[in-house]
Formats: sequence, structure tokens, C-alpha cells
Amino acid sequence: MKKKLYFIAIAFISVMGVSYAQEDVAEAVVDKSECRTNLSIYNEHVKVKNYDAAYEPWKMVYETCPDFHYANYVYGERILKHKIKSSSGSEKTTFINTLIDLYNNYQKYFPKRTSKAGTLIDIQLLKYDEKISTTEEDYNALHKAFTEDLENFKHSKALYLYFSSLVDLHKEGKQDLQTVFDTYDDVTEKIEVENKELTARINKLLPKEDDGTITKKEAKQLKADSGNSENYGLISGSIDAKLGDLANCENLVPLYEKNFDAKQNDIKWIKRAVGRMFAKDCLDDPMFRKLFEKQLAMEPSPSAYLYSASLKLKAGDSKGALGDFNKASELETDSFKKSNILYNIAARYSRISKSTSRTYANKAIDTNPSNGKAYLLIASLIAGSANDCGSTTFEKRAIYWKAAEYSRKAARVDPSISKRAGQATASYNAKAPSKSDIFSNNMQGKTVTFNCWVGGSVKVPNL
Repeated sequence: MKKKLYFIAIAFISVMGVSYAQEDVAEAVVDKSECRTNLSIYNEHVKVKNYDAAYEPWKMVYETCPDFHYANYVYGERILKHKIKSSSGSEKTTFINTLIDLYNNYQKYFPKRTSKAGTLIDIQLLKYDEKISTTEEDYNALHKAFTEDLENFKHSKALYLYFSSLVDLHKEGKQDLQTVFDTYDDVTEKIEVENKELTARINKLLPKEDDGTITKKEAKQLKADSGNSENYGLISGSIDAKLGDLANCENLVPLYEKNFDAKQNDIKWIKRAVGRMFAKDCLDDPMFRKLFEKQLAMEPSPSAYLYSASLKLKAGDSKGALGDFNKASELETDSFKKSNILYNIAARYSRISKSTSRTYANKAIDTNPSNGKAYLLIASLIAGSANDCGSTTFEKRAIYWKAAEYSRKAARVDPSISKRAGQATASYNAKAPSKSDIFSNNMQGKTVTFNCWVGGSVKVPNL
């Protein structure tokens, strides 16, 4: 009897187990079905930016089916940002915390669609914007993102906050000056790398835009790349402003004198120290020569010859300087770096010989068509020759139209300098002949030819 009851109990438990399992499966199917329905509902609301109506169906999908579809995280971010903006107090805090969880879960459930750096950046910028983080927290989180996932650290605002928070910590005595300089170099190199990729794509698409063969997809890409490049340029300027006088010769020299013995065999430190002193025009200080000679002995690189040439030029040895300048450009095999060397040569000769300066600026452009700085330099050289080109006041002022052509080109090939280029263009156009000048001189639609080193011509605008 006991044996019979035992088997009956086993059978009952088995039946109940199957029943519960079937209910679990049925519940899972219902959940998936409901998630699909609710996703469709909130998707329609998001399309028309009705985020309040989208919130509840989105929340159901997010909490019930976190791995259902990545759109839940993309749209969820928009919904929650709206809720944060339109709420206050504890309710706002809840939405902020939910968005932080969303960023973490996005990486958890869809790791191929996000990144470690992207997640850390999104979370920290949210905290920063909502004023719920400290300077130290901003720096630590972004330092982690930058050092552990550099490839995916592409947010321009985050780059600035990373460096800015470090400088603020230095001013509070919590970070040393060498760390500030090292991070400055790392961040500016990152900006250069990112902008290099952007401008390379931009200059492949510009000819298509000019001849009208660009597709809608390519036009969208061109607009996005140009905007991102411009943002990097703005951030770069802000980073330089934040560094400010910390990197002047008065601060650089004693720091390098103090660290030279310990760092003299560290080629990376040597190169960065020389490069920073060169950028700040600290060439007259003996420390620059000491660092430069150390670099030349350890690694006779193109940049070393660039520094050698600059010293010779400063000492009045123009011939020797030009030889070293040419050696620097010949040794460099990377077209981007070679173009920058050629630009530096052009900049160094801008006050000595305008034609020589333009020759090297053009070489810089030939080597890298995205070198907007070279176009800006040529524009400046041309504008500086107004009194030397033309026999009449109208012709002399017409040279500014030529300068404006180059400054506009600078902004087009390298949007990262568009603000500076735009200011230059406005300045040149303001100095060019006015409409009344064109009318009174009867020059509308005519061509002005420049019989000076500038050469070429411009067509006077029609009234």
C-alpha cells in the first residue's frame, strides 16, 4: 500500500512539474508577445516625440524583456532624457538613476553595439550635466575610459571635461604639472588622430559634392563628418585655453631641468618636452638645445631636423636652416606628419620670404589636401601683400578677395579650423572693395590680375 501511494505521489509531482513548466513557457511567450506589442506602441510615440506617452509601454519592455531589441536602449535614452528634463526632486533622481542603469544594461545585453568608453562617458556626462558629480569623480571616470578604451573614446565634450577636470585638480594641489602636460599631449594626439580620419573622408566626398554626383547617404556622411571635425576644433581651442600659462616657458624650463636626469633616457618624454618648448617658442633657452641635442643623439628623426633648422634660422643661418628643413621633410614617410613639417617650414619663413613660405605651404597641401592651416597661411601671406600688388587703390584692395578664397577653402577641407577660417574670411571681405567701390570704378564682372609674387587673378562680383 505504501509503495502504491509512493508511486502515485511521484506521478502527481511529475504532472505538476510539467504543468508548471508549460505555464512558464506560456508566460514567456506572452511576455515576448506583449513586449513586441508595446515596443510597436512606444515606437510610434517616439517618432512624433511624444515621450510621455511612450514612457509606460517602453518601461514594460525594458523591465520585462531587457534583451528583446537594442532599440529599447536607443529610444529609452531619449525618453528618459525627456523625463529628466521635465521633472524635479526625487522623481528626477529616479529617472537619472534609471538612465544610468540603462547605459550599463545596454553594454550588458548588446555589447557589440556599445563600448566600455562609450558607457563610462555617457554615465559621467549625465552626472556632470546634472551636477551630481565631483571634479575628482569626473576625472577618474574619464581617465578610466581614456586609458582602458582609447579607440572608442571619441566624444569631444568628454575629452575637454577629462582635461579640464585634471587642470582643476592640479590647481587644488591634487595632481602634478607633469601629469597635466602628459595628458595634454595624449588628448591633443587623440584629437589629431580623430580629425585626420574625418578630414580624409571629407576630402574624398568634396569632389562628388562639387560635381553633383554625391548620394544622399554620402551627403549625410559629409555633413556629420564636417560637424564632428568642427567640434574637435572647438574643443582643441578650449583645451589650449584651459592649459593657458601653465605651459609657458617660465613653467616648462624649471620642470624639465628638475626631471632631466631621471628622464633623459626616456625618448618619449624627451620628444614631448622638445615639442612643447618648440610650440611655445622657447628656442632661446639653453634647456631647449639640451633636450633637442639629446633627442638628435637618441633618434635623428624628422622632427629633430625641424628643431635644428629652427635654431639655425634664428641664428641667421638661412641656408643651413633650409637644408635641415628639407632633410626633415625628406625623412618623414607619413604623409600627414610630412605635411605638418612642410607647414612648419612655411610658417617659419612667412616673415622672411612670402614666396618661399607659399611654396612650402603648397607642398604641405600637395602632401595632405586636408591641411587647412596651410591654406590659412597662404591667405594671410596674400592679405599681407595688399600694398605690393596693384597700381590703383581698387586693385590693391582686390587682393583681399584672393585671400578670402583661400580662407574659405581652409574651412572646407578642414572644418576643425572653420571658426578661425570664418573670422579670417569675414575680415578679408570687409577690407575688399565695397559695392559702392565696384560701382564707382565701373569694375563689376571684370577681372583683376595680380602682377606680383601672388600671381593669378580674381573676378570682381557683379552688382
